[in-house]
Amino acid sequence: MERDETIGRRFERLVEVLAVLRSEQGCPWDRQQDERSIANYFLEEVFEAIDAVAAADAAALREELGDVMMEVVFLARIYAEKRRFTISDVLDGILDKMIRRHPHVFGGRRVSSCREVVASWQEHKAAEKKDRPIFDGIPKSAPALLQAFQIGQKVAAYGFDWGNALAVLEKVKEEVEELGTALQGGKEQKVQEEIGDLLFAVASLSRLAGQNPELALRAANQKFKERFLSLEKELLKKGKKLGGASLEEMEETWVRVKRRGL
Repeated sequence: MERDETIGRRFERLVEVLAVLRSEQGCPWDRQQDERSIANYFLEEVFEAIDAVAAADAAALREELGDVMMEVVFLARIYAEKRRFTISDVLDGILDKMIRRHPHVFGGRRVSSCREVVASWQEHKAAEKKDRPIFDGIPKSAPALLQAFQIGQKVAAYGFDWGNALAVLEKVKEEVEELGTALQGGKEQKVQEEIGDLLFAVASLSRLAGQNPELALRAANQKFKERFLSLEKELLKKGKKLGGASLEEMEETWVRVKRRGL
């Protein structure tokens, strides 16, 4: 494997920069931060990186990945100051894990398909975490839709899963009907429960269709916003503003926008 030693030196330089910023001679703002404040920035940078991937914006992604990496080093620096672990420990851990979980690459094990690779990965994870609860590793701070997706992945590793996406689609239809019944009943708690069941079923459908529901919903959100902005522009051409057009006018304009492929 070809190695570029300058990559290692650049990473060391980033570690050094964060150490200076956190020092007495460094930046007051950086010294004031703790793991909780940086966790917020970390999450923000991750989502911005995901946005760049979705937009296929390589220049933006390059910048955002740098920001994510900086937050990783920042958090490691904070914990090093607490004498809990260092960035070297972080790197040792991930290197060991990647090599250990790829015996078909770094060991003598043979695999012939991606399915076998996933099975091997899950096998090694289960062996490493045999004393941990099954749902350990699902972040409590993750969006609920993403948690539903990951819960499905966890139980599927033990064979508790739907046969295919079409089978789950039938379950989704069933949940829609149950939600309709709940809405007719008018009981708020029951409506909330059925909406949750429906969303959980949709997350399972997404997983078996090979899609991450969180990313799919983000894409849908963006598409809706773009279409609605186009709708607003169309109304302005007619001398009308949002709020000044009837629902029928907006629906007609919405349909025209969709037909144009927006």
